[in-house]
Amino acid sequence: MDRTYLTKFSHFALPLIAVSFARKSFLFWVKVLLVVGYLVPMSGCVYSFKGISIPPDLNTFEVENFQLRALNAPVDIEVRFSEALRTKVRNESRLKLNTTDPDISFTGEVTRYAVTAEAPVEGNTVALNKLEIAVQVNYQNNRKEDDKWTKTFSFFQTYDSTNDLQAIEGNLIGIIFDQLTERIFNDAFTSW
Repeated sequence: MDRTYLTKFSHFALPLIAVSFARKSFLFWVKVLLVVGYLVPMSGCVYSFKGISIPPDLNTFEVENFQLRALNAPVDIEVRFSEALRTKVRNESRLKLNTTDPDISFTGEVTRYAVTAEAPVEGNTVALNKLEIAVQVNYQNNRKEDDKWTKTFSFFQTYDSTNDLQAIEGNLIGIIFDQLTERIFNDAFTSW
């Protein structure tokens, strides 16, 4: 093969290969940076957004089974709510569940469980119904006697009135419990 041909080829092809490689490499790194740029703020946001700050001398918590004071509520709703709150604290804090001499105690009651008609439409019917649940929560820091509060938290979820409540009730309760436990958790652990 003629050496002149190789020289001409290398002068022409090598820059193209380099540009092609650089472009592919550049796109690869852009993708990596986008993924990292997306994931790092999202993971960091969880901690900084919540602002959880639990003093180091607090290590345990207890959620006593809530009492049922709401009429027409499912018979096990207070037990399900108590377990939802236990799971929230256990999963999102460093505190360990301990029913004997806990550092933090939650007690309370389910005070409201109501289905009301919303969004009236023509013909004496409604388009939406609203399920509302309210709980009264007593929070006590057992290591610091003046750190306690009693608050009522409520949340609702609307649903299409053509749906059978019994068919969707479990899902609606789950959504409402998620919101209630989030609010309780934030009030208990972000105001240190």
